[in-house]
Amino acid sequence: MLHASSVAMAERGDRDKPINLEADKVTINDAKQVAVFEGNVVLRQGTLELRGDRMEVRQDKAGFKHGTAWGNLAYFRQKRDGVDEYIEGWAERLEYDGRAETMKMFNRARVKRGQDEVRGNFISYDGKSEFYQVVGGGAKAADAKGSGGRVRAVIQPKPKTKPAASPPLGLKPSEALTPPREKSETRQK
Repeated sequence: MLHASSVAMAERGDRDKPINLEADKVTINDAKQVAVFEGNVVLRQGTLELRGDRMEVRQDKAGFKHGTAWGNLAYFRQKRDGVDEYIEGWAERLEYDGRAETMKMFNRARVKRGQDEVRGNFISYDGKSEFYQVVGGGAKAADAKGSGGRVRAVIQPKPKTKPAASPPLGLKPSEALTPPREKSETRQK
């Protein structure tokens, strides 16, 4: 997960799908192209799912979407492009920039892909370059588990591939064994 080459981009087809939002309350300012959703907010676009207590969605003049989600821990989940695997993330604040294809995660940030996981005070992911940056935050970012504000990562070993099965051996008669006697031969003796 820490290596740029090992992280695949999010599902490319998602950007062409409609955005569906649910919330307890919404305030829309068409003049400024800003919508604020509050209360159990859920955003879905293709395989992307974003959840938070509050979410602000903006559209720039070029039509790109930008969003910020806040929560006790805001959450995102998205399928990786080309593989049957999801990436998940949690933080107190998530910021998505549709133009730059970046996700920034602030405070108690955590990203999980399969069994691999990384934690820090700040995580930035660039979808174009497939690059992660994780910052610990020092002593002031220490959590209740006593991490001391340091970056934490768990990287699982790749599963070992089983060697290819060898082709089946053909059967042939053994020259070392005596052929069995016929029943008629044993009765005569």
